[in-house]
Amino acid sequence: MSSELLVRSIDTVYPDRESLLSALKSGKKLRIYAGIDPTATYVHLGHATNYFVLRRFHELGHKVIVLIGDFTAMVGDPSDKSATRKLLTREQVLKNLKTFKEQIGKILDFENSENPIEFRFNSEWLSKINFEDLIGIASNFTVQQMIERDIFKKRIAEKKPLYLPELLYPLMQGYDSVALEADVEVGGTDQTFNMLAGRSLVKKYLNKDKFVVSTTLLENPVTGEKLMSKSLGTGIGLDESSESMFGKTMALPDVAIIQCFTDCTTIPMEEIEEIDEQLKKGENPRNLKVRLAFEITKFYHSNEEAKVAQENFDKVHRGGEMPEKISELSVGEVEVNIADLIVKAGFAASRSESIRLIEQGGVKVDQEKITDSKLRINLKAPVVLQVGKLKFVKVKIGSEKSN
Repeated sequence: MSSELLVRSIDTVYPDRESLLSALKSGKKLRIYAGIDPTATYVHLGHATNYFVLRRFHELGHKVIVLIGDFTAMVGDPSDKSATRKLLTREQVLKNLKTFKEQIGKILDFENSENPIEFRFNSEWLSKINFEDLIGIASNFTVQQMIERDIFKKRIAEKKPLYLPELLYPLMQGYDSVALEADVEVGGTDQTFNMLAGRSLVKKYLNKDKFVVSTTLLENPVTGEKLMSKSLGTGIGLDESSESMFGKTMALPDVAIIQCFTDCTTIPMEEIEEIDEQLKKGENPRNLKVRLAFEITKFYHSNEEAKVAQENFDKVHRGGEMPEKISELSVGEVEVNIADLIVKAGFAASRSESIRLIEQGGVKVDQEKITDSKLRINLKAPVVLQVGKLKFVKVKIGSEKSN
């Protein structure tokens, strides 16, 4: 058994590491799962931490389950949220999860026929629960237990809305463990309350213990802010291009280098400890971050693509050149306003954000800086739109889709 199994990327094991270690050594094939709500179209490196942990369990022969919260996504997990999430429709959820298996499959081996990994959806059971069932589940918890959560207490103190579905979310996630007959649940520390609710329900309904393995979150160790967040639209998606993945990794704060090596790569911990020593001895963080970006990009793409991404990054940042490989965007207009074009390219969430980027001097078209947010770009010939140092797209006339 790997010495990293219950240490690497692990914050806490409930009830304790020794009990889980004993269960792992017993020879029993444990049912181990991690859940993810498809509230966005991508899986990011922060989620990947859980799948690397599942991968290590799977390599030991245990049954691994990837649970997609297609039902719970419509409510939205309130963990660490200072305001109510916007409810998603069933159609939005289905659209979001289209490529989840493909993305997660870059880490987990869904093709393993000897010990198949299950890919499940919690709508299988949660959509069938009636009001009587719900009352039975809810009777295992008190209102006081629910509102003791820090985020709920804060909202109540600030007189912000706290809706009943948010109070029911831990019950829904908890019941997932019952439906899956789980022995172990893996999730980030922000999921601990929900996972422990599942531990209580498994004890009640299945009369057995469920272990909870809480994993470290990718956070800036100085500010405490999440480096990856679907709700904030930040993070590095597993489906991103090699150039984007490399560039975004290079943009991560230096203080997060060691944790990202630990949580986002398969490099042995002994080697990561050596990298940490290099940092402490004064090694330029940029050099080590290049190694980090290369390792992450290589894992999700290939060694060759990682090399090209690194070369392109160096060209852009050291030589002021454009990368050789640029994605394309087709639009259905001959002329388009520059602020609207930035939004169409996905480089800004709104027109007002586009205007701010232009005013800050961060927008170029064919390497010429744009200062007028009302400018209309003529697309009789393709143009290259650049936002910041890392975002490039070739824009041309055609049906409106990205390639």
